[in-house]
Amino acid sequence: MSHRYLIQFQPKHAPHCFTDILVIGAGIAGLRAALEIPDAFSVLVVSKDSLQQSNSTFAQGGIAGVMSPEDRFENHIDDTLTAGGGLCERGVVEHVVREAPEQIQRLIEWGTNFDEEEGQLALTREGGHSHRRIVHALGDATGFEVMRAIIARARQTPHLELWDDSFTLDLLTHEGRCVGAVVWRPGHGKMLVWAQQVILASGGAGMVYRETTNPPVATGDGLAAAWRAGALLRDMEFMQFHPTVLYVAGSSRFLISEAVRGEGAWLRDKNMERFMLAVDPRAELAPRDVVAQAIVRQMDKTKHPNVYLDLRHLDPALVHRRFPGIAKMCQGFGIDIAADLIPIRPGAHYMIGGVAVDEEGRTTLPGLWAAGEVTSSGLHGANRLASNSLLEGLVFGAACGRGAAAAAARAADAFVALPLASKFEPETAGALDVADITNSLRSLMVRHLGVIRERAGLEQAGRDVAFWCRYVLAREFNHRAGWELQNLLTVARLMIHAARERTESRGVHFRADFPQPDDVHWRRHVACPPRENVPGIT
Repeated sequence: MSHRYLIQFQPKHAPHCFTDILVIGAGIAGLRAALEIPDAFSVLVVSKDSLQQSNSTFAQGGIAGVMSPEDRFENHIDDTLTAGGGLCERGVVEHVVREAPEQIQRLIEWGTNFDEEEGQLALTREGGHSHRRIVHALGDATGFEVMRAIIARARQTPHLELWDDSFTLDLLTHEGRCVGAVVWRPGHGKMLVWAQQVILASGGAGMVYRETTNPPVATGDGLAAAWRAGALLRDMEFMQFHPTVLYVAGSSRFLISEAVRGEGAWLRDKNMERFMLAVDPRAELAPRDVVAQAIVRQMDKTKHPNVYLDLRHLDPALVHRRFPGIAKMCQGFGIDIAADLIPIRPGAHYMIGGVAVDEEGRTTLPGLWAAGEVTSSGLHGANRLASNSLLEGLVFGAACGRGAAAAAARAADAFVALPLASKFEPETAGALDVADITNSLRSLMVRHLGVIRERAGLEQAGRDVAFWCRYVLAREFNHRAGWELQNLLTVARLMIHAARERTESRGVHFRADFPQPDDVHWRRHVACPPRENVPGIT
């Protein structure tokens, strides 16, 4: 069985830190939240790794927004709702889409250099979009450029304190309220960070899969910590798989941006058939769930481990100018993206489900706000529209910053000495090979909770993960790899539970045994059970 907190602590024996507002995560959502908070408040931003190591930094495609006279807010709203498979919350979609131009302009004011054509923002199109509305930077390195500018802005802001290489183990709670976090820092050990308000922006959980576009930091730590603290999580069955991930033996699974197909690339199988033409009238520009599922079926049909992206019919100069990062990565494997086929297959990319929040970013746990990939905001529904994720982080990050500041102002004298401690008797018998269990979990998730799922596989995954949880979650680790494994197991268990519950196919969740959507029973969210209702969890 597991414990409420990952480690034991006694307040009298641990260093303490006090701040008005604690922000957990330094991606686009976390830093946007921090920068929205007035300078009357002290703000501490805690990052698990270096500030540059986040999913935001590695985002290639861009930020969606209505930025041209040919486009309309209603078009972007309709595209988002269509991609979301009936589970988007329309009010949230309208709010986010209408705020996009303002947020993009703010990034420009902070020094972000978006690509331009003839003095105007260069706009591209991606799958599911009816218009060219994606602003991008450095060709295919939008996240890198945006985070460069926003990190520089944060470092120049006096009331922000930035801690990198600091692992947030758990959220502190007292009498049903979030009051801070337990943080592990090199040279300091475990620390208790007390805050009037906490903003969770810790990113996703792609590392629960062997095939993923995510950086190694994406181990679901915030999702697991929020669940242990009692916040509501929902829609954990909806992991979005990016259709086009470089598949070369010996390489990391490098993302091939959606924008490549937006600029006209085709998908072909090993027999050179352009198979998307028979799948969807939008062909390669269909939403990601449609394309990823079609690729998996074609791989199974042809008994081949991948399909191919074909850019050979496009202008080579345009291809290399538009996608310099992708071209450089592929060139390392002897692939000229303008002259050669690019081997690809789907990989875990974006966690759509997460901590439930309202339109202002409030969670169900008082004192806790959340923004970005760690959340289920109602924007994405059952399938995220391409390039809406950085936009979500900006809009909800700003909302969390405003809301947390207002709440902190109303509770300026709330710091008290709390009789809070964590003590338990962990199991210690036998050494564990953490790396082996982690690799086994990630492989199991690919086999049984991948693009296409079915009952027998989900049940087997549930049994295997429950078995690992019995002895891994009962331990107390003193190192990052152990804590990450515990969090990955927790997230995997919640994902499997939700996938078994949803006996239909919708968006990125495809059940081979229930291949049709069921609006009568399942046009709704699936809530994760609280800790006390999960067998073996205490």
